Amino acid sequence: MPTRFSPRNVRTLLIGACMTVATLAQASDDAFLAARDAFAAGNRQAFERHAAGLQSHPLASYIDYYRLRLDIDRASPDSIAVFLERNADSVVAQRLRSDWLRQLAKGEQWAAYRTEYAKLPLKNPSPENDLRCHAARAGMVVGDAAAINEARMLWDTLDDAPSACNPVFAALFDAGRLSEDDVWARARRQMEAKRPGQASSVLDLLPAAERPGRVLDDIVANPARWLVRQPANFSITRRGRELALMAVARMARNDVRAAERSLEVIAARLSPQERAYAFGQLGWQGAMRHDPRALQWCRSADDAMDGDEVFAWCARAAMRDGKWRVLRDIVERMPEALAAKPEWIYWGGRARGATGHVDQAREHYRRIADQPHFYGLLAREELGQPHQLPPQAAEPSPEDIRRAELTPAIQRALKLFALDLRTEAVREWNWAIREADDRTLLAVAHVAAKKSLWDRAIASADRTVAEHDYALRYLAPMRGAVEPHVQARALDLSWVYGLMRQESRFIMNAKSSAGAQGLMQVMPATAKWVAKKIGLNGYQPSQIADTDTNLLLGTSYMRLVLDSLDDHPVLASAGYNAGPGRAKKWRAAKPLEGAIYAETIPFTETRDYVKKVMANAVMYNLVFGRKEIGLKQRLGTIQPGPGALPDDPI
Repeated sequence: MPTRFSPRNVRTLLIGACMTVATLAQASDDAFLAARDAFAAGNRQAFERHAAGLQSHPLASYIDYYRLRLDIDRASPDSIAVFLERNADSVVAQRLRSDWLRQLAKGEQWAAYRTEYAKLPLKNPSPENDLRCHAARAGMVVGDAAAINEARMLWDTLDDAPSACNPVFAALFDAGRLSEDDVWARARRQMEAKRPGQASSVLDLLPAAERPGRVLDDIVANPARWLVRQPANFSITRRGRELALMAVARMARNDVRAAERSLEVIAARLSPQERAYAFGQLGWQGAMRHDPRALQWCRSADDAMDGDEVFAWCARAAMRDGKWRVLRDIVERMPEALAAKPEWIYWGGRARGATGHVDQAREHYRRIADQPHFYGLLAREELGQPHQLPPQAAEPSPEDIRRAELTPAIQRALKLFALDLRTEAVREWNWAIREADDRTLLAVAHVAAKKSLWDRAIASADRTVAEHDYALRYLAPMRGAVEPHVQARALDLSWVYGLMRQESRFIMNAKSSAGAQGLMQVMPATAKWVAKKIGLNGYQPSQIADTDTNLLLGTSYMRLVLDSLDDHPVLASAGYNAGPGRAKKWRAAKPLEGAIYAETIPFTETRDYVKKVMANAVMYNLVFGRKEIGLKQRLGTIQPGPGALPDDPI
């Protein structure tokens, strides 16, 4: 007689089956994570023990990759080819091919290297720089005439070149495609970028008598001491003069006035171009420190001004001094690629407008007024155009969203996010959207938002070209939790969301390399200081990871910083990122336009941060449907004022 099951028994069996499936899935995930850890440790025995039985795991391709990667130095071309074919058009295939290429380069198997390298995509993503240098070397070895031009392009464009480029550059020099002028110019750039090791490698291309050896270490350690110890006839050689210039430039990073005095002592022994280079370095470093003599040093560099940083900071010195004609002249002389950046299109327009060339100014503004960034917003306002959101794209259909969810790379990314393997997950996600059209990007953004992957939703929606959803680009998650804190501290909701979007992209457990944590990226020391200020009794450092506590501490800190900085959001944004004391220090002795204050912040990270936070605030205001507040109005005027915030935690 057939067994009869009551509805209750059926439910019990189904629940038990589901629990068994969930338990097995958890065990499988635990084994995957253990195998990954064993791979990272290079423990082949432990890896194989944990990897057994994972052939059907959603991330089985990673297990296969780890296995091959552990034995990459002994792997056969056939085993590599099988994996690449089986996992074609995937992140792990891209990674293994790159690893295999490095192995081929190590063995100097250049013909095989060229064959395999040709299968890498040239963009989205581009090959890594060491692989590009190996490819140029492979081409030069087999006599490909185009390879030497590629090598020269690498020399011209890769300032921070990996060691794989050294043989390529040596071959260029030996072939007569690089001059001593090229070598010294590159060495200067490396020293300017605080890469003395690379400068030394570059100078090793020169004849032995011209190489500095360990002298660069002495210059880096104490440039002033090294300089005063030089013989009176140091300037009779190119080497002597170049090293002296490097010492002056290095001094300027710590004490620009002392560097000026040292330059005065040796200036007569330098050529006009060499003096101009030194003055450009003084202008750059002086402008970063808001030294009133900076523009004078820049003018002394005159037509020999060289280097993007020198041009940019001399331009900033001119705008901070209100010297619009000088700013116009500097922007007009900038290298083409630098002048084409939005900031210099905008400031070039401002300079032209201020010197009576109104039509030229408007032409500059029109070039960027349709771009939703800091300078595009400012350009729109200069043209008298209101800010408005673009037409809303049609919602993706359920079929579009389902198709996006089933994309293999998206499925792997979701699984990796579930395992808290964010680095690998983001890599998979970016691979999935690298060539996606607008409709696919919007569907993928919806998938991310549904999974509360706010940063991926923003990153995907941000890439659309013609169809846009700004509610996804400027997501405002957890508004029910955020808004009470904002209202309690009388903050601007758009500004707070603009700051959070820049700080964490709403990643709940975000943690920076410096130790900042949570939605509002609060530093532990700052959290402790704020907790004491607001009377948060019993505060424990572990609470910083709690979302509500993080919001309480972050918004309270914003309020404290605002109160100490003239209730000005530009100063407070700078203070939130770099510390209130620095934000005060960067003010001028006279009232300063907020946009100029932001542009002349000496910390690159903070300068970029403030611009993005303030532009974000404008966009959030539009998304929230509130009365428009222009960017210039938000930036306002920065008034001069005294010292740093007492008891400053940063």
